[in-house]
Amino acid sequence: MKITLLLLCFQLSVSSTYPFLGAAQEAVLDFEGEELQTGVTYNILSTLRPRGGFTVGSNRNNESSCPLDVVQAPLWLDSGLAWTFSPYNNDTVVRVSTDLNIKSSAPTICVQPLVWKLSDYDASVGRFFVTTDGVEGNPGCRTLTNWFRIEKDVGIFGEDGILRLALSDFPERVLFRKAADDSKIIKNAADQ
Repeated sequence: MKITLLLLCFQLSVSSTYPFLGAAQEAVLDFEGEELQTGVTYNILSTLRPRGGFTVGSNRNNESSCPLDVVQAPLWLDSGLAWTFSPYNNDTVVRVSTDLNIKSSAPTICVQPLVWKLSDYDASVGRFFVTTDGVEGNPGCRTLTNWFRIEKDVGIFGEDGILRLALSDFPERVLFRKAADDSKIIKNAADQ
């Protein structure tokens, strides 16, 4: 395990120092076709109905309710929480395959931050889950599990009626919508 961790830390430092050897990565686009901006809140929504947006729910550990896991709302009219993206390089635009933190400022019963973090490996189901209580910023070996990329390697794992975000070979197709656009989407859905 120590060898794997050191290798991952080395890869993180290389990608943070020389991201793709200077090649400009394409911007991630939101629902309106605009570039995702840092510091702007977005809902992360499934493209498949009847699923809703990403939010937080109780964790898989029955001993405690905190930290909260990242889950998907069961109904498509539920947009979930508003999330912000913070790339490691302080770019103002969110780009494909770029290390970033994902967080929400929503109030919860937990005192921990709602910064995404990869959980320990759960051998009972063979998955890593996305939970909260991550650390924003400070790229390095100690915060390796707090950095994510928008790519095709995250999917949904259903368990006891709860759809949890987890690493998967079957990616979840999502779209990003500015959080302030909730009323427009709900009105459009009601008109149909």
